[in-house]
Amino acid sequence: MKITNPPQMRRAWKRSVGLSHGSHYPAPTLSPWCTLNDRMKPHHRFLLLTLLASPSFAQGLEYVKAHYTKYEFQIPMRDGKRLFTSVYIPKDASEKYPIMLDRTPYSVGPYGVDNFKPSLGPSEKFACEAFIFVYQDVRGRYMSEGEFRNMTPHLAVKRGPQDVDESSDTYDTIDWLIKNVPNNNGNVGMWGISYPGFYTSAGIIDAHPALKAASPQAPIADWFIGDDFHHNGTLYLPHMFRFFANFGHPRPDPIVPSDAPPQAPAAQQDAYSFFLSLGPLSNVNEKYFKNDVPFWTEITQHPAYDEFWQSRDLRRHLKNIKPAVMTVGGWFDAEDLFGALNTYQAIEHNSPGANNILVMGPWFHGGWARGDGEALGNVRFGSKTSVFFREEIEFPFFNYWLKGKGDPKLPEAFVFETGANRWRKEDAWPPRDAQQKTLYLRANGKLSFDAPAESGAPFDEYISDPAKPVPYINGQAPGMTREHMVEDQRFASSRTDVLTYISDELSSDVTLAGPLTASLFVSTTGTDSDWVVKLIDVYPETYPDPDPNPTGVHMGGYQQLVRGEPMRGRFRNSYSKPEPFTPGKMEKVEWVMPDIDNCFRRGHRIMVQVQSSWFPLVDRNPQKFVDIYNAKLTDFTKATQRVYRGAGAASGVKVHVRTVM
Repeated sequence: MKITNPPQMRRAWKRSVGLSHGSHYPAPTLSPWCTLNDRMKPHHRFLLLTLLASPSFAQGLEYVKAHYTKYEFQIPMRDGKRLFTSVYIPKDASEKYPIMLDRTPYSVGPYGVDNFKPSLGPSEKFACEAFIFVYQDVRGRYMSEGEFRNMTPHLAVKRGPQDVDESSDTYDTIDWLIKNVPNNNGNVGMWGISYPGFYTSAGIIDAHPALKAASPQAPIADWFIGDDFHHNGTLYLPHMFRFFANFGHPRPDPIVPSDAPPQAPAAQQDAYSFFLSLGPLSNVNEKYFKNDVPFWTEITQHPAYDEFWQSRDLRRHLKNIKPAVMTVGGWFDAEDLFGALNTYQAIEHNSPGANNILVMGPWFHGGWARGDGEALGNVRFGSKTSVFFREEIEFPFFNYWLKGKGDPKLPEAFVFETGANRWRKEDAWPPRDAQQKTLYLRANGKLSFDAPAESGAPFDEYISDPAKPVPYINGQAPGMTREHMVEDQRFASSRTDVLTYISDELSSDVTLAGPLTASLFVSTTGTDSDWVVKLIDVYPETYPDPDPNPTGVHMGGYQQLVRGEPMRGRFRNSYSKPEPFTPGKMEKVEWVMPDIDNCFRRGHRIMVQVQSSWFPLVDRNPQKFVDIYNAKLTDFTKATQRVYRGAGAASGVKVHVRTVM
């Protein structure tokens, strides 16, 4: 249905809900969940949700169809291209509603005004409260016109109507919506997870005045430094391969998902064997993508942090932000943890007057939006953290800014402290009371806050063999798992190509809150090398097993990964100007690892592991300074790696220790 004249649209809308001019549609009968939920006090409501969080309490297709009318529009942009947009309007015409906008490259389907989404908004509470929900295919995706560009570069200066980006497309969309969609109250909110989170971040730049609140959730910020496919110059191979095998093929004309081209072959169940047998990265195109995934080709042509990647770094443009912003991320998000933390920090730095808050929970990618958030893999968090977020943080945020209802009094940072398993409200992130210290790598595999006193250049060494890389999990999986972010590292501790350092048993709790910095003094017999640092929480032998215990895991002595992050050594001095190592020469390699908020409990121990491969999560470094995307099999060679730990070259991990309980 295409209507561009506002009065015409309003008349059509009233006809669709059985109204004549001047009449009002009686308030629909809500589902029992919605009416009970609205009558309850907040603490009773949360108890109900905690007890009854299950699919049976989701909105459901019939509820959506009974309470909303769907429209479809091609909304014109300033350059004449039209973006396909689905709009769900409450049938109750007795009040005006704010608009909730989600812009996505993943399809707004189902298509057709008679085909409805089974749920609307960020969570079930939104449809019960009633908003106007808008979903849009971004430029060049599915049914929208124009050319799609991955992580569209932002144009800080626009010289005419042909200069468009995601900020301008969002502005034009909102401008059209508030002028043409009936019964809107003039307020707009945006949300999106992952790639849609990127579009939400782009939308708050030079924002339309009607955009009052936005929540970038796990937003992509930089695809070379830390999000998704690259971490500090390394390539997250299975994640890239599986994503672009589905997403990366060109779309010459608008299509619905059923008309999409066939998918490329994906990795088999044993990704370790699959990617090892793949050989050099040049075989990705030769064997699988067949030059039909343009962005993969572009990746291979830009192996360093040049203008291609820098132009896609949205952080530098997050200035003069007007809407209220709530950035959301998961401590165990394997995809866009970097984006959440750095989007918040960029707004803090570039737009100090903005209403800007951060929420971090113990979640995998998008885990706050589905499920109960009570556990990840073998690690449990003691409460239904996702339910709490949706009910007590996310919904109150939007309801306050868009409807003026209540005041959630959200703190600057609402963060979940893993280990102690509790929510904390902070007036700054990182916490103001956190003091910087260093966990030093010491002789005989010891780890300590005390700096080494040994003179000379003592070191530990291992042989890194690209033909036998260190696996990132102790088992098989077809790609990158969610659970590897809390994986038991006991399997890695026994390998000769992994250095392990462990503290004494802790006599009191030690809470690390904020960013980590791996700081290593190293040498290699090769001319390039990767360095992987892992921070691990070692449970006491008396730690109880779960009950029931269907997987038979033994939690006593469990070595839980808290944070792991790789660094491609050639970028140790500059991501834009890679440099080879001089074989045998000691050099400093230092990089920032994503923040944590973890309490290492009394009786636990802290562990750090250092290695040079993490496969197939991270692509193999040939350990020879060559263009890795065009490396030959003969370029891959063994190397002896040394990590120094003396007084003049003290390797360790810089941390922030919380001093207030």
